[in-house]
Amino acid sequence: MWWFQQGLSFLPSALVIWTTASLVFAYITAVVLRHVDPLVPYISDIGTTAPERCVFGIMMDVSAFLGIATVYVRYKQVEALTAEDQLLLRRLNLGGLLLGCISSFGMCVVANFQKTTLFSVHILGAALTFGVGALYILVQTLLSLHMHPHVHSRGVYLVRLAVGLWTLVSIICMFISSVTLYSSLPEVEVVRKLHWTPGEKGYVAHLVSSVSEWSLALSFISFFLTYIRDFQTCFSTTGDIVSSQRSSLTTGHVNQLLFLHKHLENCAFSTPPLR
Repeated sequence: MWWFQQGLSFLPSALVIWTTASLVFAYITAVVLRHVDPLVPYISDIGTTAPERCVFGIMMDVSAFLGIATVYVRYKQVEALTAEDQLLLRRLNLGGLLLGCISSFGMCVVANFQKTTLFSVHILGAALTFGVGALYILVQTLLSLHMHPHVHSRGVYLVRLAVGLWTLVSIICMFISSVTLYSSLPEVEVVRKLHWTPGEKGYVAHLVSSVSEWSLALSFISFFLTYIRDFQTCFSTTGDIVSSQRSSLTTGHVNQLLFLHKHLENCAFSTPPLR
């Protein structure tokens, strides 16, 4: 059995691969057609002009669906692995579900409302995707802190913490450089400017801003990579995860337990009457 065939690990795997393919395809198409410059254009720019914006929108809609599915499975997993009296963890888990769904919906908005057509709606979608998404990463990192070592190792928590810090630094850099860029070029319609020349006014701020945006997107992709190992012990046929002990079992042992559970519940045991 391949690693992506174990449990529901295909969900975060598909999300990461499909989203990466969406970005790469849109970038290559936009550069080949000379709609943008090859050196680190904005992600928004590679999805602005037809035909790449059409395919980019469709592919990001699929990514949003995969994102919601992944977030929901993660919610059910944490719910099954936490006791009913752990109210803080359960509330954090529910909040994570809402934040994850909102962030995924933001991907649809940012991909289908280009910045050159409806800039305000595009910015709203970006805020939902990256801003709310950063809060989702924070919530999941806190859950990981409280759930180790009985659910997963401390290493998983540290990796998610590192990705969360990566996300935070990228957001700060992108915000500062974007404000600097727009304030330094009040006479230029920066929203519609797709080509930049090295050395011109605002070029450095533009480069820092676009690099930060790509860094932010990669941090999100990297975070969902950490779900693959956890999702290998999720089985949709059981309805839930049952207990934290199952997360430490091998796939073969879990299959044996599922077999016993399925067949023993149909068995009736009776004792002979006493004489």
